[in-house]
Amino acid sequence: MLGFWIFCLIMVLLIPAAMLALGRRFLVEPPRDINGLYGYRTARSMKSAETWAFAHAYCGRLWVRLGAVLLPLSALAMLPSLGKGADAAGLWCGGVTLVQTAVMIGSLFPVERALKRRFDGDGHRRFFSK
Repeated sequence: MLGFWIFCLIMVLLIPAAMLALGRRFLVEPPRDINGLYGYRTARSMKSAETWAFAHAYCGRLWVRLGAVLLPLSALAMLPSLGKGADAAGLWCGGVTLVQTAVMIGSLFPVERALKRRFDGDGHRRFFSK
């Protein structure tokens, strides 16, 4: 029983750890070239080299912050399922993971909003941000 809970705890920590690692990677060594395989890939971020670099820097900072907050909160969120049956722990783990996934997907909105404010539809920097 405890072994399954530990497994769930480790699984729950993967998303925040990935956000921390990728956020740091995007800040320190972002993908150099616009590509369809790796990086922050949205239509707006892939408009130009400048939008690509900006999106990675912005997303990197955001993911490092969110990952640092989510990591301990996720571990704490798993405590109520400690000592419960495997079904209860599994459901709890799924719920925590659902919240983490919503936070990760939700982080796209501020990045896209920042891109829209800073760049026009063709990926050129606006002189006066909205």
